Amino acid sequence: MVAQSLIVILIVGGVAGWLAGLIVKGYGYGIIGNIVIGIVGALVAGWIFPMLGLGFGGGILASIIHATVGAVIVLFLIRLVKRV
Repeated sequence: MVAQSLIVILIVGGVAGWLAGLIVKGYGYGIIGNIVIGIVGALVAGWIFPMLGLGFGGGILASIIHATVGAVIVLFLIRLVKRV
């Protein structure tokens, strides 16, 4: 079960990071970077969304949407930090 969970986390993180890179133009970090951005985005979204009262339901598609929105937030913050 642990190996399956890890594989799902990596797939969701990779897809979310890739989608976030498409949404926030000019930010591609390769496959490893996209996975990391997606996983960090999922953590950020998991922290922010409950405080706002938002939820996307359950399932793999909801997880990808959740992580993608969080990854877009992370990439936006990276863009702000790089400007300064």
